[in-house]
Amino acid sequence: MYLIAICLYDGRYFIFIRSDERSTIFDALQRSGLGKGEVVINQSAAIREMVGERMRGANVETTDSLTFLKVQGYRTQVFSGNNQRVSKDEAFRKEKEIKELFPEIPTYVTYNAPFWKLRVGDFRSHEEAYHMMRLLMGAFPKYGKEMYIVREEIKIPLN
Repeated sequence: MYLIAICLYDGRYFIFIRSDERSTIFDALQRSGLGKGEVVINQSAAIREMVGERMRGANVETTDSLTFLKVQGYRTQVFSGNNQRVSKDEAFRKEKEIKELFPEIPTYVTYNAPFWKLRVGDFRSHEEAYHMMRLLMGAFPKYGKEMYIVREEIKIPLN
């Protein structure tokens, strides 16, 4: 069985194919069988070579058993502080509180001297990030004045 998704993002096409078999989608389509029609695929060799390439390349990052596509997107910034004595602890405390209510949403605590920042989510659109910001503001009204949307490189899971 195959799952195929073709996405246009930032002026480039990405083809995602998931298969339970070792053969390609082209092999499966051209395989004959009782009660099946005949499929002839005319394509350049470059297209056939692209199949399966989603797991390699400059925009792909692999960690342990997970593979991510890195693209420009949006996150909700919840906290930014430069008080060296308390900002780190505050960023991790807020991350823990957010994870308790939204365990499925990824969180990122970063340090870029002199700022500790907490950002939430991997959103492809500003609207998705804004929706999460509104949910966070409802759940944590005291954080509301610090929250805003930032454009950043995000990670989209491929497996």
